[in-house]
Amino acid sequence: MKPSDITSQDIILTGDRTTGSLHLGHYVGSLRNRVLLQDRCQQFLLLADAQALTDNMGNYLKVRDNVLQVALDYLAVGIDPAKSTIFIQSLVPELTELASYYLNLVTVSRLERNPTIKDEIKQRGYERDIPAGFLTYPAAQAADITAFKATIVPVGEDQIPMIEQTNEIVRRFNASVEKPVLVEAKAMVPEVGARLPGIDGKAKMSKSLGNTLTLSASADEIRQAVKMMYTDPNHLRVSDPGQVEGNVVFSYLDAFHPNIELVKRLKDHYRLGGLGDSVIKQHLEECLQELLAPIRQRREEYARDPAAVLAMLKEGTARARQVAAVTLSEVKAAMGLNYY
Repeated sequence: MKPSDITSQDIILTGDRTTGSLHLGHYVGSLRNRVLLQDRCQQFLLLADAQALTDNMGNYLKVRDNVLQVALDYLAVGIDPAKSTIFIQSLVPELTELASYYLNLVTVSRLERNPTIKDEIKQRGYERDIPAGFLTYPAAQAADITAFKATIVPVGEDQIPMIEQTNEIVRRFNASVEKPVLVEAKAMVPEVGARLPGIDGKAKMSKSLGNTLTLSASADEIRQAVKMMYTDPNHLRVSDPGQVEGNVVFSYLDAFHPNIELVKRLKDHYRLGGLGDSVIKQHLEECLQELLAPIRQRREEYARDPAAVLAMLKEGTARARQVAAVTLSEVKAAMGLNYY
């Protein structure tokens, strides 16, 4: 599904864990689409602090403080709180109640088979010492999505199993109450693909792996990050033919450079030989500097008045609670839990 497929009838739910400032992976994966889509349909953006606590229970302040940091990133890239409802997950208790009902519709073995959960458990080295909240967060995510009757959820390919499990829960619930109370959602994967590689070229760009370039990066940080980027280890001399596939610099040029024809010419030249790594890195640095400078400036302006940002979050959270409360009421009524 492409952004052009979205209609005014669609409802989007997406968000970010509040464990650190957002980076270029977030931007290419979701943020720039959110800016585009907020003029086309209703959009809910959650600051997922409750989900962040599933593997950060010993670091409450990190999660709490980054609520404001992620909100600043949202505003800096152009998300308008008058068009998109930005809210704090933990302050919408209706989500927790919905998740508690959904847990009765999914088994432990099914949760453990979820490919996304399996990969993240392995990445964190949990083995069998898995926090129950972490294992069950697909049910919590299903609550987030269904509470707002979301029809579209922007995700990377590695998160598609989470949407599939949400839809399983939706179908099971609707079948159990014999009426279509909940709505299934579709995943929208960015055209660039699921993962923007980290600047080290070894994995996806991830805060936990420390291989990111944040949206608030300074000009010097951008310059140093591009210098460090992995290219083709066999491209030892400028005259040597180079490999584009797996070359991090070209992955970033594909993701961010506005001149597609120029990038194609650079690729052809690199493959033939005669084009040095310093040249393609220079093109990338200029592109990223131009992209991030205005974002960094807007972020600094919003950061000067944190009280205004928190007031915006309070208003957005109140709107989100109103919507979630309606869905929760419908769910409880369908289950016969409307006693009086």
